Amino acid sequence: MARGEWSPTEEKVLAGFYMRFISAARKLISPSPRGIVAIPVKANWGPVNQVVDIVEEGGLINNFGKDTGGDFTAYTTVNLAILGQPSKILVYRLADGSEKKAAITLTGGTTPADALKLETVYPTDRNFNVTVRESLEGAGKQELILYEGTEQLSTYSFSNVDEAVAQINADNVYITANKVADGPLTVVSNQAFTGGNAGTTTITNEEYIKAMTAFEAKTFNAFALDGPAAADLQTTVVGWVKRLRSQGKRIMAFLGGSLADDKDPTIGNERSKSFNHEGVINVTVSGELGGKLYPSGDIAAYVAGLTTSQSLRESLTFANTPFTDVQPALTIEQRAEAVKSGSFILFEEEGVVKCERGINTLTSYGENQDPSFSKIKLTRLKDSIDTDLSNLATQQYVGKLANHADGQAALLSAIKAYFETLAPDLITPDFIVQKDEELMKNAAKDQFFWEYYVTDVDNMEEIYGTGNHQ
Repeated sequence: MARGEWSPTEEKVLAGFYMRFISAARKLISPSPRGIVAIPVKANWGPVNQVVDIVEEGGLINNFGKDTGGDFTAYTTVNLAILGQPSKILVYRLADGSEKKAAITLTGGTTPADALKLETVYPTDRNFNVTVRESLEGAGKQELILYEGTEQLSTYSFSNVDEAVAQINADNVYITANKVADGPLTVVSNQAFTGGNAGTTTITNEEYIKAMTAFEAKTFNAFALDGPAAADLQTTVVGWVKRLRSQGKRIMAFLGGSLADDKDPTIGNERSKSFNHEGVINVTVSGELGGKLYPSGDIAAYVAGLTTSQSLRESLTFANTPFTDVQPALTIEQRAEAVKSGSFILFEEEGVVKCERGINTLTSYGENQDPSFSKIKLTRLKDSIDTDLSNLATQQYVGKLANHADGQAALLSAIKAYFETLAPDLITPDFIVQKDEELMKNAAKDQFFWEYYVTDVDNMEEIYGTGNHQ
């Protein structure tokens, strides 16, 4: 269904539900808890150019392995997002076109010839190898043992090549098998798979754009890159977020920089100023966890997970994190400058690393915007109202209600019932939902214009006390 932003001077072609948000002296709205993060990654295992749902570390390892060296980012980045406890993570494995499955052909027969071809399930250069030996189960039986390095992964016991193929393909976790000829198989010890390629050496922005296009067809709330990225890719992401949000897909992007960039606070702050959008959060400090220092480009995945896991009643401001240290340790003045620049930072206080202000990068306000648009919490609320009401309209009202007084009243009644669920913790109870009489004067027969007025409820983030001593 068509949805998104509209203006009174724009005529829509597609049938749908269109929202317009106007800031009226703090008129702002935001959503209900969501919790899905989308991340493109580089991996040495897993389906290529497909979106896979991940909910915990075990699923991550099963689907994408746990390689962390070289270009591989899946295990590190997705685990950081998991720490934030989102409900789900959508993972897309990037590849540059050179990806290839590894394979091995085992010989067999009395006059040895190719008998059994084994191939990895996914493109990879993981260190798989096999041993073929006589089985301890009895005469005429053989065993094929699959290893990764020296770690034993699977064992198959069989009397002939057909049985071997059937067992391996029934398991089908790491390898697949194809019969070439009858056996018995030639005995080998730790014979390696060859020819595999993970396809990560020449990944360009085009591969990331393909991933972003694949994510567009999915439901998600936050997007993060798999670590620090070049400025041109970040610019592409920001443009993508702006486009999707204008079309009604209210996602947020979480970005960051490298360890080198993080050392100079002004670099991160300038990056925040250049983004300047309510749908973009820019992390600018590094965090230590498990003795390793992660750059802000990695920390962004954690913040994405944490943001989407929070209820709408919560704020990221002063939220505790699992990190044990933060670098650089900003002074009070530097923290204030970061906040003014729209940077999302962490700080350490009494041994606990916390989030500073829960803000996005919006610092220069456009028409119908005010400082409340800079709050992640309030932006989530606004996004949620847009999404929830659009879904309500799609499922129950668009194309189903007669556009007369009774039909309009039914729609307004449903919307009011929705707002009542947000009061008093997210909006004050004195909200107004009504027909937009002015715009209805020139409405077409299939158009209905309505408007609402709410006062949003924020969390206490600045508390001032006065001490009076007698």
